[in-house]
Amino acid sequence: MSSDKQVDRIAPTNPPRSYRGPRFQPLRRAVKLPVWGDLGIRLGLALFLIFIVIMVHWWDREGLVDNLDGEVSFLDVIYFTMISITTTGFGDIAPISDRARLVEAVIVTPIRFAVFFIFVGTAYNFIIKRSWEKWRMARIQEQLSDHIVVLGYGISGSEAVSELIERGTDPSCIVVIDPSEDRLSEAEALGCNVMAADATRDQTLKAVRIAEAQNVLVSAGRDDTTILITLTVRALAPNVPISAVVRADDNESLARQAGADNVINPVRFTGLLLAGSAKGEHIAEYLADLASVTGRVQLVEREITEEECGNAIGELRTGGRGLRVYREGRALGFWEDECQRLQPGDVVVEIVPTTNGETKGDGHAREDRKRRLED
Repeated sequence: MSSDKQVDRIAPTNPPRSYRGPRFQPLRRAVKLPVWGDLGIRLGLALFLIFIVIMVHWWDREGLVDNLDGEVSFLDVIYFTMISITTTGFGDIAPISDRARLVEAVIVTPIRFAVFFIFVGTAYNFIIKRSWEKWRMARIQEQLSDHIVVLGYGISGSEAVSELIERGTDPSCIVVIDPSEDRLSEAEALGCNVMAADATRDQTLKAVRIAEAQNVLVSAGRDDTTILITLTVRALAPNVPISAVVRADDNESLARQAGADNVINPVRFTGLLLAGSAKGEHIAEYLADLASVTGRVQLVEREITEEECGNAIGELRTGGRGLRVYREGRALGFWEDECQRLQPGDVVVEIVPTTNGETKGDGHAREDRKRRLED
């Protein structure tokens, strides 16, 4: 693949990347530079500035005087530079010429402030800021509940997150796990909680409180990895709904046996859309409309309300069109007699109009398109 954005994978890379062990912070923000790399750059810059001051003092050593022996050696220059940079100033070595004092005022003093701010900034970033971030992430971890965990932020995972946000899900209630920090930076920009880790590890899933999640979406890019992740999630969270993406028909049953409640095969769905388009030009368009919240109609699954008990599937209080009822593990079509009297605990799948459908009516896009073609 030419870029990470075209890769839908959560499997460990080759060679394997190292992730934090059981003591890692459960949630983190993607960073461009490792901690020790940042520290090295800061210290390197400070040492470079100090080296410049040493060279300036050595070049202008004739303007300095040593009150002890009257001779300024290279070791004296280093000593004077360090006490000058740190503003200690014992007075045993001092600038006496006008040029030396001008150098101190114009060159050394700005460098002194620069080095000071480098050390202060380093202390803030590595002690105060990181301690605050560690505390904040710990609080977020403790409060994680009824959240959605997305395992894999490739093509399918990123589209799922975008659609969830479009449907009104708060991004702070979404946790994204993926090995690639480049992809995680995109999820972070949307406001999601992110973690760079291997989703096949128990420690990773425990860190995001998988047992307290509302839903788990698995899109690993490889069917074997998807099934392994599904097995791990189901073992840690027996009651959490799991939706998994597989690409081979033979692996659909394996994914269900692993514990997935919903198994999506994008290859098969694409084939259904293609076959439907061969029989009618609007079937594929309508199916895509049903699947997206940005269309004029939307498929909704919900448990019926107490007021709807005893009513027929065509008399839903939402005004939607009921299509199917799930009762005690059975799927009942709207034409079957059992759907003419809803019972407590029934789950109904219905079509409801979105904002566009309510304001303009279903199918208005086709009329708009015809008008544009005529114009």
